[in-house]
Amino acid sequence: MTLPLDILMFIGLIVAILVGYPVSFMLAGTAALFALTGWMTGQFDLSLLGALGQRVFGTLTNDVLIAIPLFVFMGVVLEKSRIAEELLETMGRLFGSMRGGLGVSVVLVGALLAASTGIVGATVVAMGLIALPTMVRSGYDPKLASGIVCTSGTLGQIIPPSTLLIILSDVMSNAYQQAQYAQGKFTIETISVGQVFAAALLPGLTLVAVYIAYLLARATVSPEVAPALAEPGARPGAREILRAIVPPVLLIVAVLGSILGGVATPSEAASVGAIGALLLAGARSEGNGRLIVLGAAALGVVAVLAGLFPVRLQRSDAGPLEWSLAALTTGLVLLGIAGIAVSVRRAARRGILTPIVTSTMTVTAMIFATILAASVFSLVFRGLGGDLRVEAILHSMPGGPQGALIFVMAMIFVLGFFLDFVEISVIVLPLVAPILILMGHDPLWLAMLIAINLQTSFLTPPFGFSLFYLRAAAPPEITTGQIYRGVMPFIALQIVGILIIWLLPSISTWLPGMVF
Repeated sequence: MTLPLDILMFIGLIVAILVGYPVSFMLAGTAALFALTGWMTGQFDLSLLGALGQRVFGTLTNDVLIAIPLFVFMGVVLEKSRIAEELLETMGRLFGSMRGGLGVSVVLVGALLAASTGIVGATVVAMGLIALPTMVRSGYDPKLASGIVCTSGTLGQIIPPSTLLIILSDVMSNAYQQAQYAQGKFTIETISVGQVFAAALLPGLTLVAVYIAYLLARATVSPEVAPALAEPGARPGAREILRAIVPPVLLIVAVLGSILGGVATPSEAASVGAIGALLLAGARSEGNGRLIVLGAAALGVVAVLAGLFPVRLQRSDAGPLEWSLAALTTGLVLLGIAGIAVSVRRAARRGILTPIVTSTMTVTAMIFATILAASVFSLVFRGLGGDLRVEAILHSMPGGPQGALIFVMAMIFVLGFFLDFVEISVIVLPLVAPILILMGHDPLWLAMLIAINLQTSFLTPPFGFSLFYLRAAAPPEITTGQIYRGVMPFIALQIVGILIIWLLPSISTWLPGMVF
């Protein structure tokens, strides 16, 4: 029996990716090969490829995706500013005297870094270098310690802002619009990045609570696997705690607050985060940081003034008050620019400016190359009738809409063993999400279930990225087998998190409903 071309195309892509070639090349190459094969066998119309130019242009001009390089820049800057080290050291001394306290501190630091950097690799490597040796020396079970570091590092994908949520918001918004078109609606609603960020906040904190509850329960039942520190060190004072926590919290408030408050679009908020991270890194460098702090404060005042008293000097009725406000705002902007210039000069002097820019460009290029190549793949796959086949499969699932959703979640979970979250988001979700929404599932709730599922792909062997990151940063006495076995309970906790969101949809829908 000969398999249809659309099924062969999907199987061929999985095999090609597992061979180890770059994903973007495999996506475009597989699409080109099967487009030609389909044309030669009369199953594909080559004129469909004429839409590729519009798809590429639409991707590169997408306002939502513009935020990706800015958020990546923000995370890379914070990675180089040693903020993780200070947070971990302070939180470790704060909670180290209780059983499982060091593990709890790692989870809390992971949540803070997730909300301020959003980069899984940076968080896992930082905590693998700093926290993992400390936990092992303190008597923690190496497997448990490895699982804690891997899992807390992946919180950067579910706690906003994160590249996963940005890509997911774009995919789900397109799916939601397709579903409404299919229903014959002429007034189309969309899903914004702000709504997805708001929907992800409480589920992310729910996962943090699940991790902490598990750690405390495990430490209570088996004290030997997560003992209290024998010498926790001097308990940090209020000033020391504030010094470690306030900077990332301010950055989180500036970015998420501006989005959820409706003050800025996601791309504008991402630029706020990028500049804020640069100023924060400059202020933490050696030397007097007074000008940088004044510059940051000046930019904050400008943002408030722009919201409360917008100045439009082109109006004919602009009077002395408007001109005075314009002069004040101009002075504050110049002060902010001076602070940014000092921060950039300090970063260049420390030798971290070039690595920051290089890392940002590398990660951004990888993400956009995958998205662009996936648009080619999806166009050919739809041209071969693959979308209709997927729709027929989902509609034939026993259990109706719930059965179809269980099947899709299981498929995403299995694909997460082999594929990256970007690949699953841009290849699989555009095919299944519109159908699931048409079946009656709330798009925001659905997005959160999928987001936690995709987050799990960082933990699942053999290709979980967090496992690779930790393997590179872990001390030699931590074996790969210990790392793999250590994440198994946390994979089960991820499934528990999915079940909680499934049974209590209001966790993901309440905040967006309140804010938007």
